[in-house]
Amino acid sequence: MLCGAIAGALAGGTYDEDDKEADEIWDAVDKYMDERRRERREKRLKEEIERYRAENPKITEQFADLKRKLSEVSSDEWDAIPEIGDYTIKKKQMRQSFAPVPDTLLSKAAAEKQTSKSIDPALSGLTTPSPMGGTHSTVSDLTAIGEGRGTVLGLKLDRMADSVTGQTVVDPKGYLTDLKSMTLKSDADIADIKKARLLLKSVIQTNPNHAPGWVAIARLEELAGNLLEARKMLQEACERCPKSEDVWLEASRMYAKQSRENAKAVLARGVGQIPDSVRLWTAAAALETDKVAQLRVLKKALERVPYSVSLWKAAIELVDVDDAKVMLDRAVECCPNQVDLWLALARLETYDNAKKVLNRARKALPAEQSIWVTAAQLEEANGNADMADKIVTRALRALESVGVVVTRESWIGFAEQAERTNMVATCRALVRAIALYHIDDEDREATLVGDAEEALKKHPPCVEVSRVLYAIALENFPGKETIWRAAAQLEMTHGTPARVEELLMRAVKYCPQAEVLWLMAAKHRWRVMNDVPGARRVLEGAFEANPDSEEIWLAAVKLEFENDEVPRAKLLLSRARMGNAGSYARVWMKSAIVERQLGNDTEERVLLEEGIRRFPTFEKLYLQLGQLEERLGRLEAARAAYRRVVC
Repeated sequence: MLCGAIAGALAGGTYDEDDKEADEIWDAVDKYMDERRRERREKRLKEEIERYRAENPKITEQFADLKRKLSEVSSDEWDAIPEIGDYTIKKKQMRQSFAPVPDTLLSKAAAEKQTSKSIDPALSGLTTPSPMGGTHSTVSDLTAIGEGRGTVLGLKLDRMADSVTGQTVVDPKGYLTDLKSMTLKSDADIADIKKARLLLKSVIQTNPNHAPGWVAIARLEELAGNLLEARKMLQEACERCPKSEDVWLEASRMYAKQSRENAKAVLARGVGQIPDSVRLWTAAAALETDKVAQLRVLKKALERVPYSVSLWKAAIELVDVDDAKVMLDRAVECCPNQVDLWLALARLETYDNAKKVLNRARKALPAEQSIWVTAAQLEEANGNADMADKIVTRALRALESVGVVVTRESWIGFAEQAERTNMVATCRALVRAIALYHIDDEDREATLVGDAEEALKKHPPCVEVSRVLYAIALENFPGKETIWRAAAQLEMTHGTPARVEELLMRAVKYCPQAEVLWLMAAKHRWRVMNDVPGARRVLEGAFEANPDSEEIWLAAVKLEFENDEVPRAKLLLSRARMGNAGSYARVWMKSAIVERQLGNDTEERVLLEEGIRRFPTFEKLYLQLGQLEERLGRLEAARAAYRRVVC
């Protein structure tokens, strides 16, 4: 009523710009409110749809798990399934009820079942003129004709239908395999495939010569399971883009799933269109099953593309040594800038021919460093180890003359490779040539030691490289004790006892005040070489260089004591106490230990008391005194000695 009254009141009004603006504002407000509610509305609608689909699943979804289980049925189980037949007819017959019918209906049915053995010629067009001037009537049985047609139809249906007892047009094993390989795609995947198909079709329709578009749509069809459609797409792509390698390679891959011969035919067409394509020739060779056929394809390829290094390498791998020499000689002529081919040819040739090959390679590639390294290795392998230093020195000058920037890292890398191949002379020559190359004087020690340590960290460790670097460092810094110790440790770990002995003797000669080096030399003589007199001589030299060294005195005592020369050890300790070494607490402690081993309790007590008087802060003397009192049964005196340690 109110709306009608308002409409009547405003019926005569005019619709001006203000009204239009007001309507637009209200429409905007409604649209905004609808946008705010749209997310909740769509979410609620989605939940309702999912609930409905969960409550009312499709027939295919209900039986999907059962269809998947068919893949587990074996062929014997499949053949053992009996024919079910049509039981619905029996059920229908069981449900039939009979009732009396009129005689007229029975007579009519009998008339319909009557068989006519002939047809009136006047009523049919089957009359055939007789050569004698009369007519000849065709004798036909219409019921037999109908039954014959039904029999023929039944035979056709039987051939098309699956039969458990007879031949079948459906392969049970193949059918089970198809079921096993069948992947169920979700609705989202199918929708994505459809969208991608439309997009890619638009691409190839807009630009039919766009090879990536054809490849993409073919792979999409392959992903969707439409291999026939994918092959059709690639066949058309080969016609549209005959100069695209990717199209031909994709087509050969797709046809290879069908048969290898089809893939060969595709690549044959491809190399006909692009005879210089290395990828197509390589793929064609890969399709061959025997080496002879592969080599034949590669030779044809090299006739068209003689500058391809990959084709040469693939062909050389398929031939024996003699043929490889011939092919490599031809390969270096076609590809003179490939150092790998030169080096491979040099390795296969004899010593004299290899030198000629390397000279040719050096002229063709004057800036290539690996040629010089191979030349040095060649001389070493043939017993000319002295030539390695000369070749490496010449190499450094020759490379600098042509403007090559020689780096220490690359040459040390060459040296490490030479060591791994047991080319020791070449390794040493390379390290000696590059060790001090362009290094400032103040950085030499750190650089040499750092490179030597890095070489030992490699796997496997490059011992010879590290050994040469340490040797060069010692030549430049012979008074550095740390370098001698590092070099000695290297030899102890990876060298021979003779090397260790020689290095340590040199070390104490250059660093006579280094107590550790003397002790290492004496210990090596004693423990490793079992030369106790030699160890004594080393320690005598150490006494001369370091007469007041506590460590050397104690080492000498230990040597005598552990070799059952207790009187000699006691004499050494006595001399040490009377000399400047008597100012060391450990000398007094070792003296007390020797007396305890000899069972001289009185002498031990005197030494401990004197030691405590000289070194009142050395706790071990108090502990030894307490142990002495315990052995003698004087527990109170022992407690007193221990309390003095605590205080």
